[in-house]
Amino acid sequence: MPLTDSLREEILASVPNLRAFAISLSGNGDRADDLVQETLLRALANIDSFQPGSNLPAWLFTILRNLFRSDYRKRRREVEDLDGNYAKTLKSQPSQNAHLEFEEFRAALDKLPQDQREALILVGASGFSYEDAAKICGCAVGTIKSCVNRARSKLSALLYVEGTEDFGPDDTVRAVIGNGR
Repeated sequence: MPLTDSLREEILASVPNLRAFAISLSGNGDRADDLVQETLLRALANIDSFQPGSNLPAWLFTILRNLFRSDYRKRRREVEDLDGNYAKTLKSQPSQNAHLEFEEFRAALDKLPQDQREALILVGASGFSYEDAAKICGCAVGTIKSCVNRARSKLSALLYVEGTEDFGPDDTVRAVIGNGR
C-alpha cells in the first residue's frame, strides 16, 4: 500500500498517543521519543504490510510495544537505577504539590505489573476500546478487562483512594500521561 496523504495524516495524528504510551512503558521522555521515532520508521518501511481498512493506531501501537519489549530484553542485562535512588540525587526535590502528586501517581503506576500497566494505559489514557487493546496486546478481551480492573484496584490501594470510582472514566490516568507530557 502506498503512503497516501490521508494515511500520513492519520499516522501523524497518532504520534501524541504513541508518545504517551511510550513514556508509560519506558518512564523516560528521551527514550520514549526514540521509541516513537523507531516505531514510525518501522511503520513507514513496512507500510506495504498494513491492511487498508484495519485499525492504523492499533497497528502502530503493536509495533511500538514490540520494539519496547525487544529493547527491554536487550537492556535487562544492563545495570539500571530501578528504584530511582541514584537519579534522585541528581535533581532537586520539587516544591509544588501537583508535581509531588504526579510523582506519587507515577511511582504507583510503575509498581503495577507490566500487563496491567499496558492495559490501563491503552484503555484509559490512549482511549482504545477493550477489543483494540486486546488486539494490540495479542490476548483475549476478557484478559484486558481483567487487567484494567486489577490495575485500577491496585492503584486505588497504592494511592489510598476509597474505591476505583474515583478514577472516573480514566481521567486520572489521562491527566497524568495526557498528551505525551
